[in-house]
Amino acid sequence: MKIQRKAEILSEKTFLGFPSADFEKAGREQFSYLLLAGLNPDSRLVDVGCGVLRAGYWLIHFLDSGCYFGIEPHKDRLEMGVNIILEPEVLKAKRPQFDTNPHFDTSVFGEKFDFFLAYSIWTHASKRQIQTMLDSFMRDSTKEGIFLTSYLPASRRNPDYQGDGWNGTSHESDVPGCIYHSGRWIKAECDRRGLLVLGLGRDRYCGQSWLEIKRR
Repeated sequence: MKIQRKAEILSEKTFLGFPSADFEKAGREQFSYLLLAGLNPDSRLVDVGCGVLRAGYWLIHFLDSGCYFGIEPHKDRLEMGVNIILEPEVLKAKRPQFDTNPHFDTSVFGEKFDFFLAYSIWTHASKRQIQTMLDSFMRDSTKEGIFLTSYLPASRRNPDYQGDGWNGTSHESDVPGCIYHSGRWIKAECDRRGLLVLGLGRDRYCGQSWLEIKRR
């Protein structure tokens, strides 16, 4: 069964964290952004908030065995991705590793990563949580490491989020929601850490703005 159909069947029973209509296409689009950034089969990648493996499905297939790592505190969504979206033979052959900590703690794997991916995470995360992710990138990435993330730019209509907590569905909440952040604030936080930020434009299927972050 194609993964698009699998996602549609799952979505009839539970909310996946996003609409299922473009599950396959949106996952492949994330994969394409990583390929354009230089992802290779032997790259070590951590997928922060990997959920039901919308992008993880394609990444696990592409990457060498033992090179994909995912963090997802919503255990039910992760189990759906691992047990239903991903084929059993691929799970066995590619040996992806997962962790369910809710603190964006990438150090749990004891690895240095070539790529960080956090798609549609900064659209729910507070500024404090974004700072934590940037600090994790500084600590747990290689010197040439690249962080690809997405966010929704703040505007007069959509004010810059100043709350302290996560906004949207999670392992602790069934209430949906999205938030917006100032691009100027993100740049300032990256500057403080010696990081460069490059805007990559908006994606086609979800309308989120992509950022590529790396060391100066």
